[in-house]
Amino acid sequence: MDSTDRAILRLLQEDASRPVTEIAERVNLSQTPTWRRIQKLEEAGVIARRVALLDPAKIGQDISVFVDVEAADHSPEWLDSFARAVTAMPQVMEVYRMAGEVDYTIRISVGSMADFDAFYRALIEAVPLKNVTSRFAMERIKYTTAYSL
Repeated sequence: MDSTDRAILRLLQEDASRPVTEIAERVNLSQTPTWRRIQKLEEAGVIARRVALLDPAKIGQDISVFVDVEAADHSPEWLDSFARAVTAMPQVMEVYRMAGEVDYTIRISVGSMADFDAFYRALIEAVPLKNVTSRFAMERIKYTTAYSL
């Protein structure tokens, strides 16, 4: 990946619907080589997918909750069961296996405390857990999906 590829990626991270002609002009290439580069970046998995980013408040999902989980078990079977359960829950936006005091951190997005309670009940019923601690975000100060290139 060279500096031109990085420039293309920066532009696509800002707006993936930007026309190839505009991208080509901004990176000083013609349209066909620019399109080929984008295709190669997609084929290589550098561009995983193109999506629309939604405003959570405008779709009624503006409560962000960070849920820390301590596992009751650390077997591969438990991990598979846990991964299947949280992956299937539509409120779950991200799941990370952590180093430190907690085993997993889950970021969820819900529209109400009742929605969170339903999520919590489903989570504790899905797999045995040692401890679950939730923290509610009061304000989102920075949010980005763009990586520094």
